[in-house]
Amino acid sequence: MPKEKKERKINWYRSPVDRALLNELNQRSDWLGLAQTMGHLGLLALTGGLAIYAAGRAHWVVVVLILFLHGTFFAFLLNAFHELCHKTVFKSRFLNHFFLQLISFLSWHNPVMFWASHQEHHKYTLHPPDDLEVVLPQKLTLKSFLQNALVNPWDLYYRFRLNFLAALGKVEGQWSTYLFPETNVKGRRELAAFGRFLLIGQGLIVVVSLALGWWMVPVVVTLAPFYGGWLQYLCNNTQHSGLMDNNPDYRLCTRTIYLHPFIQFLYWHMNFHIEHHMYAAVPCYKLGRLHAAIKHDLPPTHGLIGAWQEIIAILKRQKVDPTYQYMARLPVNS
Repeated sequence: MPKEKKERKINWYRSPVDRALLNELNQRSDWLGLAQTMGHLGLLALTGGLAIYAAGRAHWVVVVLILFLHGTFFAFLLNAFHELCHKTVFKSRFLNHFFLQLISFLSWHNPVMFWASHQEHHKYTLHPPDDLEVVLPQKLTLKSFLQNALVNPWDLYYRFRLNFLAALGKVEGQWSTYLFPETNVKGRRELAAFGRFLLIGQGLIVVVSLALGWWMVPVVVTLAPFYGGWLQYLCNNTQHSGLMDNNPDYRLCTRTIYLHPFIQFLYWHMNFHIEHHMYAAVPCYKLGRLHAAIKHDLPPTHGLIGAWQEIIAILKRQKVDPTYQYMARLPVNS
């Protein structure tokens, strides 16, 4: 880890795109942003409302199944949060800021910490030590999947502790300390402000709800990020797993996959992940069009099952040969 930030430029390969088309794709839309954002939040309101209504009326198994569905949909707020941090969802700065604060709060993510890290991830994707947001090989095991799939108290503890320390003005860990050194007073102040907002707000939801006898409200709001994460885990961990580090070609360190349109909507179109890294200014809801324009220049694209078959095979080989790095098959003329 470098002791201080030193800018270096990586000469990234990006698939050529017609300038007029790219200019069009870079245009953000409040209407499309609202359709994506309110569609997702509306789905959560529906499943959360059903869970509250079913509690005490339906068999407990039905309630648990509804909650599992609610948690499955809720987990993808991480991807909503990610897109809003990029500020590409809405043309309106106000709308982007408003929904970023709302979804950061609901998902227990601190946007100040994440954006500082994520900018480095985009500039230096899989080039340690400048990018430590994603480090290969990623530790993907059946145990880690099951922890995310059902109930994940470890993540609740992690996010609570992270925001509690931030609220106290404290930062710990190699990567966080690098991003927010003691000299970064403004950054640490912003971290602390959001940490306090998050913990006080979530605390009030719990206290007021329990005082009024609405015990299901904290379950479908405060605790919702910490159960039912199975599908989001399977989608999100395809982005870089098993690929190459220290390589300046996004096609070799990032993976695009095909998903069912409904899952793609939940995932905020991040299945087009090569495209997102190549052209980060393109809003998520236009990445499909970008993919269509450059897919002739990309490696073969698999579905979710095919991607995991590839990842598992790579990880098995790396256990035997830790030096092995998989190189995706590129088009002949690349």
